[in-house]
Amino acid sequence: MKLEDTRKEQIYTEVEGQILAVLDGEENRIAQMATISCLLSQAFPETYFWTGFYIVDPLKEDELIVGPYQGTLGCLRIAFGRGVCGLAAQEKETQIVDDVHAHPNHIACDSRSQSEIVVPVLDQKGKLLAVFDVDSTDLGSFNNVDQVALERLMKQIFT
Repeated sequence: MKLEDTRKEQIYTEVEGQILAVLDGEENRIAQMATISCLLSQAFPETYFWTGFYIVDPLKEDELIVGPYQGTLGCLRIAFGRGVCGLAAQEKETQIVDDVHAHPNHIACDSRSQSEIVVPVLDQKGKLLAVFDVDSTDLGSFNNVDQVALERLMKQIFT
């Protein structure tokens, strides 16, 4: 079910305040990521099918490993450049895909996913820490409203 942009903006504003309040003073990245995944997933139950992080593997810096998430089983590892998450990691740019099945580089972790947004998570020096990935069971669920809100949230927490 697609939400109107004004309603999406309202929900993002509300959940951003909740996330910032809960994470006030918390410096552990895993706790931060788990909280973000949980609260965003709960804020958008009709839209967010899979919500979570893929973290840069400290032992293989050109590979992502699944981190905290909400949803069905996720891919365990994703190489930079592979799939939408790997592309976002490689380019350090948000990726929005309206129809994942039409995307030549998509990795099908769950065939019910129809659309996706992936936001790179950078530290204060611009180093990639992770990507934040959201899948929806509806086509075209994500747009600039989601991108602006999620990029803003990741910057507030991780930089």
